[in-house]
Amino acid sequence: MSFSNLYSSGFKQRNRDHFAAIVRVALSDGVISEEEEAFISRTAINLEIEDDEVATIKANIDNYPINPPHTEQRRLERLFDLARMVFADKIAEEAEKQLMNRLVVGLGFPHEEAESIISRSFIEIQKGSDEEEFIASFKSK
Repeated sequence: MSFSNLYSSGFKQRNRDHFAAIVRVALSDGVISEEEEAFISRTAINLEIEDDEVATIKANIDNYPINPPHTEQRRLERLFDLARMVFADKIAEEAEKQLMNRLVVGLGFPHEEAESIISRSFIEIQKGSDEEEFIASFKSK
């Protein structure tokens, strides 16, 4: 196996794990709304997740662990996607917020800062911040 195949496989695995975390948030209330489904579909396309993999992930969500990114930039990018999923249906339900806490810690953010990170991320999403603005808001504090 060539080095490029190893890199490609690892890259795909990280995308799949990130996608699974997003699906996990959507499923936290037991239902995937139309808005959440649209977000999931767009995310699957952006992360190059095939339709059959999407179905497998949805059906077996517990088989996909949270693998934390190694850099702050990647953690913030994933946090942005997760926060957007929470608000995809315009409602941040308590189950989604609780799951978000576990995902934030799973992404490698300090446990003691999880609540403030989640609050800041929700504020940025509600303000309509794009990914660049979202990330900048965390780096400036």
